[in-house]
Amino acid sequence: MDLSKVQIETERLLLVPVSDEYIEQIFLEFRLPMTKYMNYTSTGSLEELKERHKGWKKELKEGTKLFMAATLKKSGEFLGCFAIEDVGSKTPEMGGWLKKSAHGHGYGKEAAAALKQWADKNLDYEHAIWPCAVENIPSCKLAESLGGKIHKEYEKKMVSGKTWLARDYWLTKNDEK
Repeated sequence: MDLSKVQIETERLLLVPVSDEYIEQIFLEFRLPMTKYMNYTSTGSLEELKERHKGWKKELKEGTKLFMAATLKKSGEFLGCFAIEDVGSKTPEMGGWLKKSAHGHGYGKEAAAALKQWADKNLDYEHAIWPCAVENIPSCKLAESLGGKIHKEYEKKMVSGKTWLARDYWLTKNDEK
């Protein structure tokens, strides 16, 4: 399934596949402290991020990852990114991040709920996994707002070598179409 044309609309937001137009904004915003609890952080250079983006485009076309830019519907302002990885599996992983100035407006909850609703309508899965650092209270609350139930807690080693206590929430599929 080609996911490169998927668009998800909410009352205030439009989620669109990450395209070249968002790479600079991602580069500027996807860094500490936003990435403190994420496996990957800033790539270090815009050129390196552009190379990673080539892989994201391929994954969208192949239907293995839905990687979306969250924008304000009225102005087009870039807010952050949300994704579903391992799209064809019975246990896809969901997650997302917002730039600091977008925090506190309910955009994360709105985007994540829309992404899950899209998954419920379009994917055949048993449960989605929403991983969080236990210390990342807003992300844990977001997973709980989606009906997520704690499945397990464990030490997670990040690509950087740092570790933190992680929690996987399982989000069950809502089969109502």
